[in-house]
Amino acid sequence: MREEFATRDSHVLVKTPNVRQLAFRRRAVVAGGLLALALVSGVVGALSHRGGEALGEPKTGPFSYLSE
Repeated sequence: MREEFATRDSHVLVKTPNVRQLAFRRRAVVAGGLLALALVSGVVGALSHRGGEALGEPKTGPFSYLSE
């Protein structure tokens, strides 16, 4: 055997991800997106709330949106 074929310093083949790995990756991306959306909406809600503002009695009824 020749010396040049004894050691492998060339490129190594990499296995492509299988269907389960791709599905897990998709699920992880969706879950991460949902968590990021929940975090951002919580921060926006916390920043948009005016401190010290009392809400008082809620006005409920079929036409309560007209009274404001």
